[in-house]
Amino acid sequence: MAHDQGLQLLGRSACRPEADRRFRVVRVVTAPSPMRLVLASASPRRRELLQRLGLALQVVPAQVDETPGDDEPGPVHALRVAADKAALVASRYPDLPVLAADTVVLRDGRIFGKPKDRREAAEMLAALAGATHVVATAVVARFRGVAASHLELARVTFVPFDTDLYAWYVSTGEGDDKAGAYAVQGQGAVLVERVEGNVQAVVGLPLAAIPALLRRIGLLLKAEDSRLTIAPRHRTEGNPDHRG
Repeated sequence: MAHDQGLQLLGRSACRPEADRRFRVVRVVTAPSPMRLVLASASPRRRELLQRLGLALQVVPAQVDETPGDDEPGPVHALRVAADKAALVASRYPDLPVLAADTVVLRDGRIFGKPKDRREAAEMLAALAGATHVVATAVVARFRGVAASHLELARVTFVPFDTDLYAWYVSTGEGDDKAGAYAVQGQGAVLVERVEGNVQAVVGLPLAAIPALLRRIGLLLKAEDSRLTIAPRHRTEGNPDHRG
């Protein structure tokens, strides 16, 4: 009898709310991670510009042939290279948006890409000194087989400068990996008299073109707290440049 009473007491204590709370299951709901933008470029300038927007970014440099074709106009060359970069990286990340860009400097029909070495960098600067050249930056966005492109042109005029100035600038190494062998946003600003057009095109990525590019591939930019995020559009407008 005492044994039965003990079991009854034990049963009642096991059903008390305090005992139930010890085994309560708590479900934690976390917000989905923001969609990452894959930057198909090793350029630190492009990465820094996109990071200013707070975008979730993944950098995947693309190695493609950047040799200009015979009689290939500079803007066409930039668009082709940017498209090749985007397509290559998109093949590895088919479910993420990919952004690629390419910048070239043009003067008198000549395409100035990245210098092969510092001797070529010095030759480029000597050819650009005291004259106006065009900077063409092509940007291509790609998502799930849909691509859109944008081309931005700016005119840059260099001050006349002597050998000592461009020899000093070449020795800094700042222009080693840049089209035309200079960076307008850095020490290279001492070479520049004026810029006509979007200076971000000269830096290598016109940010103002990105919202429209994303819309054309079925995405949009959304404000979330202090940052921008990328989200799918419910309804698309316009036609993409290319499918494939």
